[in-house]
Amino acid sequence: MAMETANADPEGIDGVRMTWNVWPRTKVDASKCVIPIAASISPIRSHADILTLPYAPLRCKTCVSVLNPFCSVDFTAKIWICPFCFQRNHFPPHYAAISESNVPAELYSQYTTIQYSLHSNSLSSPSDVSSLPPVYVFVLDTCMIEEEMRFAKSALTRAIGLLPDNALVGFISFGTQVHVHELGFSEMSRVYIFRGSKDISKDQALDQLGLGVSGRRSGPVAAGYTKGGSAPNGLPNSGVNRFLLPASDCEYALSSLLDELQTDQWPVPPGNRALRCTGVALSVAAGLLGACLPGTAARIIALVGGPCTEGPDAIVSKDLSEPVRSHKDLDKDAAPYFQKAVKFYDNLSKQLVSQGHVLDLFASALDQVGVAEMKVAVERTGGLVVLAESFGHSVFKNSFKRLFEGGEQSLGLCFNGTLEINCSKDIKLQGIIGPCTSLEKKGAAVADTVIGQGNTTSWKMCSLDKNSCFTVYFDISSSDRPNLPGTSNPHLYLQFLTSYQNPEGQSFLRVTTVSRRWIDSAVGSEELVQGFDQETAAVVMARLCSHKMELEEGFDATRWLDRNLIRFCSKFGDYRKEDPASFTLNPFFSLLPQFMFNLRRSQFVQVFNNSPDETAYFRMLLNRENISNAAVMIQPSLISYSFNSPPSPALLDVASIAADRILLLDSYFSLVIFHGMTIAQWRNMGYQNDPQHQLFAQLLQAPHDDAQIIIRERFPVPRLVVCDQHGSQARFLLAKLNPSATYNNASDLAAGSDVIFTDDVSLQVFFEHLQRLAVQP
Repeated sequence: MAMETANADPEGIDGVRMTWNVWPRTKVDASKCVIPIAASISPIRSHADILTLPYAPLRCKTCVSVLNPFCSVDFTAKIWICPFCFQRNHFPPHYAAISESNVPAELYSQYTTIQYSLHSNSLSSPSDVSSLPPVYVFVLDTCMIEEEMRFAKSALTRAIGLLPDNALVGFISFGTQVHVHELGFSEMSRVYIFRGSKDISKDQALDQLGLGVSGRRSGPVAAGYTKGGSAPNGLPNSGVNRFLLPASDCEYALSSLLDELQTDQWPVPPGNRALRCTGVALSVAAGLLGACLPGTAARIIALVGGPCTEGPDAIVSKDLSEPVRSHKDLDKDAAPYFQKAVKFYDNLSKQLVSQGHVLDLFASALDQVGVAEMKVAVERTGGLVVLAESFGHSVFKNSFKRLFEGGEQSLGLCFNGTLEINCSKDIKLQGIIGPCTSLEKKGAAVADTVIGQGNTTSWKMCSLDKNSCFTVYFDISSSDRPNLPGTSNPHLYLQFLTSYQNPEGQSFLRVTTVSRRWIDSAVGSEELVQGFDQETAAVVMARLCSHKMELEEGFDATRWLDRNLIRFCSKFGDYRKEDPASFTLNPFFSLLPQFMFNLRRSQFVQVFNNSPDETAYFRMLLNRENISNAAVMIQPSLISYSFNSPPSPALLDVASIAADRILLLDSYFSLVIFHGMTIAQWRNMGYQNDPQHQLFAQLLQAPHDDAQIIIRERFPVPRLVVCDQHGSQARFLLAKLNPSATYNNASDLAAGSDVIFTDDVSLQVFFEHLQRLAVQP
């Protein structure tokens, strides 16, 4: 626990964590490390020590990296030398007063991360969109039962009330057809209808809405807007005054519209699914935003309650006898709609990225809705995703509310981000796994092999928040060691340049420059070992494994993880050949086998019990959350509460279950409060209500208080499960525990112990196998 406190913020001011904090100098040595050389960066995480400067950054004239604490400075000649390309740069006149005793903030050693406040004229975009308010287009599925529709409408009404008064709001509903509601025509309800069965191009949609070239020339003049280009309020397009209105102007009209809105009235024959045209609705929403407000902080927020059965992105037929595709169907290529739907959303993602807009998905249904197909559009635009059983479930309601809340608990959503990476010579960029899109910006630092979004040194992030995290995979291009010591710079440098707009529309550039040491790993292996980050390594391997499972046909994830772990232990373990009993692992590596054991059993690798939608959902969150959160997804944390000791971490093992103990399991997606048998009996007898048993009441309450702290900080809001030993919902805990006690060895257990009914191997057996295989020559 003391170690956890010391490492309370392992990312520090920079928000950067690496698998290896000392890097091997050659490609061959890097391959021997087994775990890839990778860095995880949270580019806009909030940190009290980050300084914001009110002027533009000073850039190197050759490689355009920004002035940083690792630059060499000649104060007499007023010259700084770039650590990336060694270019000598003159300081401009406004730096004339610098000296060794008067150093600008960028050169202070503690400001390895610094932020610049940019004026709109320093943006590269042709029009000044930075002063425009945020834009929200709500897209609501109406093919739902009355109760679900009521929950969804209630959530929307609350959300609109939480929006800033100047935020622009649009509304589209869809079922068998798409209805675009014109909020600016207050005299009566005006709706534009699109057929759900037809793939509508952007131009066709705009012409029908009167926003095409011909429509803008001769379209009708509705209340409050003018023909042609500019609207009275200075917004760039007349469509803004018809379909997108400030929240303060349309809150009443939109609330009335939602009150009157009914479930889709199109008749559904017996044995059929409802006709639902999700893709056409999202396509029209993207076209509307592209015509009205390209390049602005705009989000399409889709509330979807079932699978798409109409249009170009259908995931299943209308016939209820045909089930929605499963993992087995995808493996056997027996999902006829899948590839076409993925291609549709791939094209939609390109359109949204080019416009700078975001797709957020809130899917609530007992069956699948098509998250697996929509993943590409949500992930590449940096959108948020929430998957719940119902629009009435706390997971949806609280997560949806969090999206619009201000203050400390808000997500800190920012827009129009780009990430550029500069590297020292001999370092190449393979790509990024995370919520972004490659901008295909070629350069000397682009590697031949691609992982995730690659072939570039620059990435687009339409949306990012304080938890957004990106994993960058590096390649070492050097194949030879320097012959003599001191002939080469022992340090390497990486610079991450993140430009973005905050919710108020102000532009910033955040610059993070980090340095690590090169090492000849054959000579200095002790330094290499001490620079290893086990938690980051586990997350990087999990992300790479999930990526390969989606990309490579017939990829055996468990075998791949096992082979890499055996290679790793064989390389870094201490042992005598062919003597498993002699095997030991350095403490810097000792947690990795445990992480890998839990990763092999996790929902990221074992897809048998999950639908493709659930797997896509889990992987999207794995790829976007910071290392600490992602590590909890792989290896949940377990806290024990008892009369004998204060709350303390417990082993993730069935042996941690005891009759007089309460356990709190945090697996990121759900929180489980598990009462031992005796505790449950005392609670059922009402001891907590007796003033003489206040300690028991406090013990019962403590895990609930700790769970609420976690819930308040997390997005999506986790599911809370409260259960008792031997109860039906105890499975939520048992599924995550190491099965050290099973029905096979139940006779050896003490009375009151619990067992797990499984044939899975325990961590101990797994480690014994690993030792035996690692020591083989």
